Amino acid sequence: MKRILLVDDKASIGKVLSMYLDEYDLVYFEDPLKAIDWLQGNEPDLIITDIRMPGMSGEEFIHYLKSNELFKNIPVVVLSSEESTTERIRLLEEGASDYILKPFNPMELKVRIKKYL
Repeated sequence: MKRILLVDDKASIGKVLSMYLDEYDLVYFEDPLKAIDWLQGNEPDLIITDIRMPGMSGEEFIHYLKSNELFKNIPVVVLSSEESTTERIRLLEEGASDYILKPFNPMELKVRIKKYL
């Protein structure tokens, strides 16, 4: 079973995605720093992250992933309510595989995830 790491400070996103992505092993953290701790002994097949989070931004989290040899090839899908074209372009240049605006259609997210897995 493919494993997806979800990092989003809103627990409601975790609940919704756990229902829609039930064919995957979904690991959820509200805090990117806790996700980094978990990554020290685990390797997901895909990572979904928000951008605006306390402690560490999604942009910093993506930079950490893409500058680390162990994680740089893992696809990262950004889920964010940030509609800025500049922000989307910067994150895609940073290494995000995809950028989906919130609110999002869970079925569209599933289709995009399958593309990367």
